[in-house]
Order: sequence, then C-alpha cells, then structure tokens
Amino acid sequence: MGILDGLLNQLSDNPDVTNLAAKVGLSPEHVQMAVQALAKFHPMDVDTAEGAAAETGLPTDKLQEIIGHIGGEGALGQYASMLQGDGALGKIGNIASDFLGKK
Repeated sequence: MGILDGLLNQLSDNPDVTNLAAKVGLSPEHVQMAVQALAKFHPMDVDTAEGAAAETGLPTDKLQEIIGHIGGEGALGQYASMLQGDGALGKIGNIASDFLGKK
C-alpha cells in the first residue's frame, strides 16, 4: 500500500507537493503539472526537461530542479513506469488523473 499511497499523494494536494513547490518557486498546481509532464517525457527519445517545458510552458531550469528534488532521472523513471504503465498502478494513476481532472 505504501507505493500506492505515494503515487496518489503525488497526484493530489499534499505537504510534499507544497514543500517542493516552495523549494522551486512554483505553485503546487504547476509542480503537479510538471511532474506529470516529466513522467510522460521520461521514456521518450527526447530531453525529458525540454519536452516537459514545451508541454507545460514552465522553464527548463525549474523542471531540472524538480527532477533533482524528486531523486533524479532514476526516481523519475520509476514514477513514470508506475504512472503510465499497463499494470495496476498505471491504471490507478489513470483513474486518479481522470478523477482529479488532470487529463
């Protein structure tokens, strides 16, 4: 349940998102949008931060900061596979995104 709780916490307002937003100087909503875009572009054959910047309009340096704060590219890869995978966590992530209006 810990992984599931962590995933769902990343998709909703919580102190971790709020703290990260404060650290990088963005709103919690922007951080949520950024993390979702970073997860989307991580498995693609493009620069993750640049792809997310093009999609969100956020500065690349802020996206690089977020990557660093969440644990680097390795942690982002784990998050991306959980959020976008075909397994149960990916489906839960999609349901949560639908529920929260993130799609």
